[in-house]
Amino acid sequence: MSLMRTTLFAIALGLLSMLSRPAHSQDTQPDQEVSWAQLTKAQQRVLANFEKQWAGLPPARRAELANGADRWINMTPENRAQARQRFGRWRGLSNAERKEIRQRYREFQDLPRAQQRRIRNNFRRFRDLSLERRQQLQQRWRELPPSERQRVREQLQRERRND
Repeated sequence: MSLMRTTLFAIALGLLSMLSRPAHSQDTQPDQEVSWAQLTKAQQRVLANFEKQWAGLPPARRAELANGADRWINMTPENRAQARQRFGRWRGLSNAERKEIRQRYREFQDLPRAQQRRIRNNFRRFRDLSLERRQQLQQRWRELPPSERQRVREQLQRERRND
């Protein structure tokens, strides 16, 4: 796996973890109308850049933004710093890289919950390894002959089908 693919995968999972968390205090449904006046003062501060265009946004987008503002408000300073960092990396990606991440996210969402849980757990285990150990594993993968990499991929696909 190339460093770029590894980075894309890490960003995708980071975004996935943010997107998969439930909203904290406001459970706004996507089709629910949310006027600017209905937002809390804290939400309005977070969403200040959207105030002038708020009324013109589709209801689902307003609900998403309101929920996102709630998540932001309830984050710890460390979580906010991590989110800013991930967003900065996201903004630095090309359109093709973003498209690939979105596609992988959709594919992930289509997996059974048990398989999603296993993938998240495996990612956490990988992420918690030392940088040196992660690099060693990545190097081992890169050094595998293409036929061996394909064999591993096929084995993983068989395991997915059996879940």
